[in-house]
Amino acid sequence: MSKEDMVKEAVEEAKVKAAKAGDAGADQQKAADKAGDPAENDTVQADADSREEAGKDSQSAEENEAEADGQSSKAEKKKLFGKKAKKDKKDEKIDELTDRLTRQMAEFDNFRKRTEKEKSQMYEIGAKDIIEKILPVVDNFERGLSSMPEEEKTTPFAEGMEKIYKQLMTTLEEVGVKPIEAVGQEFNPDFHNAVMHVEDEELGENIIAEEFQKGYMYRDSVVRHSMVKVAN
Repeated sequence: MSKEDMVKEAVEEAKVKAAKAGDAGADQQKAADKAGDPAENDTVQADADSREEAGKDSQSAEENEAEADGQSSKAEKKKLFGKKAKKDKKDEKIDELTDRLTRQMAEFDNFRKRTEKEKSQMYEIGAKDIIEKILPVVDNFERGLSSMPEEEKTTPFAEGMEKIYKQLMTTLEEVGVKPIEAVGQEFNPDFHNAVMHVEDEELGENIIAEEFQKGYMYRDSVVRHSMVKVAN
């Protein structure tokens, strides 16, 4: 039998005892009132004391029951909060695996970005190398067309050479190759290579007067600097 059941049983017995004592005291009080016997009055007083003592026992039993309930409730709360405070091993393992997965995903994303950047740089280096080898062919086309006499420029051969040159320049432009502007522009060492200086009052200071070799850019980087003559 548990402690709570023992307390409840004691309370019930105390209540029954108090009820019986109350009934007996009432009967004796009636008899004493009729007979007027002092001895009976003493008996009635004793029964009243007995009822009071039984009431105290009942109240004490109820207080013990309430105290037991309070202690049980505190124990349950302590047990409940203790479970919440202590983390389950399964949850700890899940958190650990989640953190590890997050770190690996971040590392893979960084690796992917770094690889894409390296591939782009390698592609740009390879493209610049090929373009740099094609530019002398473009230079020869331009020299040949410029040295052709005017009367021969209308011949089928000259027209064919002109069309091939334009097609080549269009193809280079589509992949991102464009010539660097030089004549009439201010000298810029990032784009121009000065091989000669000239004094010319008609031109301003550091103005390019003549271009000896055309320079080209691939996207935002220089493939070949312009070879120029700078005034003043």
